[in-house]
Amino acid sequence: MSEEGRPASHAPLATVKLETNRDVVAARQAVARFMKERNASALRVTRFATAVSEIARNAIVHGGGGEISIYLDATKTYLHIECRDSGPGIEDVTLALSEGYTTAGGLGRGLGGAKRLSHDFEIRPAPGKGTIVSMGVKL
Repeated sequence: MSEEGRPASHAPLATVKLETNRDVVAARQAVARFMKERNASALRVTRFATAVSEIARNAIVHGGGGEISIYLDATKTYLHIECRDSGPGIEDVTLALSEGYTTAGGLGRGLGGAKRLSHDFEIRPAPGKGTIVSMGVKL
């Protein structure tokens, strides 16, 4: 992940607990609100909010829940999210990111799609302990 995509060393703008589908909507709306407040284009807002939805849904479905924290980087040019869960982790990140790969019978566009919709993307799996997904978007 590029340095400009890293969050500033301050408290998050918001943190959303991920337990139900309603929480996925809340995370998406929070990201969209912060981006709109910083005059991001409608297309960029839609793309990144979609990526956040995918990651949040994965945390609930595969990770048993978790949380998303939203940050603004030190230069205020990137919005950054970090999604954490305490599920089984991702054993093969390369496979999980490949087009068409699915573990839940979906279209197989979740992680790979989220990566394509972000400017910065990183997965830090800890098999048996959970997963941290970090994503950033230039505002």
